Amino acid sequence: MISINDLVVTFGGSDLFSEVNFHVGDRDKIGLVGKNGSGKSTILKILAGVGRPSSGKVMIPSSEKIGYLPQEMEHNKDKSVIEEAMLAFSHIDAIKENIDNISLKLSERNDYESESYHKLIIELNDLHDKLTIIEDGNPRGTAEKTLFGLGFRPKELDRPTSTFSQGWNMRIELAKILLSSPTTLLLDEPTNHLDIESIQWLEEYLASYQGALILVSHDRRFLDSVTNRTVEIMLGKIHDYKVPYSKYLILRKERMEQQRAAFDNQQRLIEKSEEFIERFRYKATKSNQVQSRIKQLDKIDRIEVEEDDKSSISVKFPSAPRSGNVVLKTKELGKSYGEKTVFKGADIVIERGEKIALVGRNGEGKTTFMKLLSKEINPSHGVIELGHNVSLGYYAQNQDELLDCNDTVFETLEKVAVGDVRTRLRDILGAFLFKGEDIDKRVSVLSGGEKSRLAMAKLILKPYNLLALDEPTNHMDIKSKDILKQALLRYNGTLLVVSHDRDFLDGLVNKVLEFKDGRIREHIGSVSDYLERKRTEEVFEYNIEKNKDDNSAQPIKNIQNNGREKAKEERRKRQQIERFESLIEECETDIANIETELAELKDKARLSELINNYNVLKERLSKLMDEWESLHN
Repeated sequence: MISINDLVVTFGGSDLFSEVNFHVGDRDKIGLVGKNGSGKSTILKILAGVGRPSSGKVMIPSSEKIGYLPQEMEHNKDKSVIEEAMLAFSHIDAIKENIDNISLKLSERNDYESESYHKLIIELNDLHDKLTIIEDGNPRGTAEKTLFGLGFRPKELDRPTSTFSQGWNMRIELAKILLSSPTTLLLDEPTNHLDIESIQWLEEYLASYQGALILVSHDRRFLDSVTNRTVEIMLGKIHDYKVPYSKYLILRKERMEQQRAAFDNQQRLIEKSEEFIERFRYKATKSNQVQSRIKQLDKIDRIEVEEDDKSSISVKFPSAPRSGNVVLKTKELGKSYGEKTVFKGADIVIERGEKIALVGRNGEGKTTFMKLLSKEINPSHGVIELGHNVSLGYYAQNQDELLDCNDTVFETLEKVAVGDVRTRLRDILGAFLFKGEDIDKRVSVLSGGEKSRLAMAKLILKPYNLLALDEPTNHMDIKSKDILKQALLRYNGTLLVVSHDRDFLDGLVNKVLEFKDGRIREHIGSVSDYLERKRTEEVFEYNIEKNKDDNSAQPIKNIQNNGREKAKEERRKRQQIERFESLIEECETDIANIETELAELKDKARLSELINNYNVLKERLSKLMDEWESLHN
């Protein structure tokens, strides 16, 4: 058990937190939560031994083995991926050396009945047992399995680590930590550099992990899946909840309401006491009572209440100007860099109102597609075209670099805001964690995360009918992500979004474009539907591969494949029905709006245009109804 006692950390003369106390059990899975800057990463550093508290004690048993993944770290560049991962087993040599040393000591002694001799025998047996377990476990195979789970492919294992990006090198470091078999894992935002499938793998790994875990993450679903306890840092104090994140939110709300009531009661008591003191301060007959009240006030342990900001703030995108029915179309689209083909042969049609997630492992072309869409780069093959009257709002991963460093936070928005939204700039900034004096900071002094959030707030101000968002939530906390998601759900334009946050995507998108092996594949439905479909496909592929030389398994495989195809066809049909129902509802709404306008029409010059639009919509509705009925037959 790890024990943290009276921990104090002071920065610049003020306490980041004080008198923090909590214990970490051998099987505890803790989500460490709190506002940005509350000290979550600081606590992990102290537990990992790379940071020191101002005072207090951290007691870690000598048998404890800590595995620590910070948000940023240096990476080795002189080895291949698999060679670097195998460094996790370097302790095997240390165990062998220990065995040799103890064996030598025993050979030089003849006090066979002594307690110290027996202790050496026990230690030697333990080391042999440990070595047997490790070597029987096939370290190389375990390393490969872990690397595959984190997204590497077999052909990449012998590539030098220097040829991979920082994000991929962070995956190697994570693999090394997991392979080293720590008794306690300290993970600071481990999903930042992972794609959806790798996050799923890590989630399953941590859920079955037998040691202790302390996790910092802004991924709600990840926290709920792998933690059983939530420790909150608030106003420099610790609040410990023996539940996962979502249940913690409910209990926290109850505690905050109780704290607010206690604060209000205390404030009334203080006000009455101060009023009494002020009223009778100079009255001799009341001097004893006045002094008593003053002493009482001095002894009061004042209740602090953290502002539960943003809870009532609602951000709304401006109404999207109406575009043509086809918003985006590609024909044989491809992009190559020299001999490397990112993807090719992409034929995609995106219609008005669709909300689509772009998923796939890093490097498969999601950001490349976004850059082609925004005309930042040109295609190597084929064409990509925006539809009629499409206005594109693009949020790039490097969006923060496009801000004017000389502007303040408020000026950044003020320069582009028009109309009524100008009166809500402070609320919008508050939703993205800028409040009070923060709005007067120069962009030049903001952190990378703050700049990214400001760029997202800026994008909200203009009326676009196609939003292309590349990792918009990377630097947002859970509350800000929820606010952005609600805004996008109400957004009436078309959305393309690259994200690895399943909780953010689920319920938001109705189609998935999967980037894999140089191709772009369309999946109708939610991200959860896509992931379940992927899992089913992988199981079937595994079974087919396993039984490919077994002739007796062929009939079974045929039955499995037929059932699989039938299920896929039924799911595809259901999704098509839902899509047509949505289009029919939209068409009926447009017809109703024109009928209302015709009934109240004062400008006769628009009569011909309205009647023409009405007839076009009626014809479209009839065709949609025919298609819908044919799907039911």
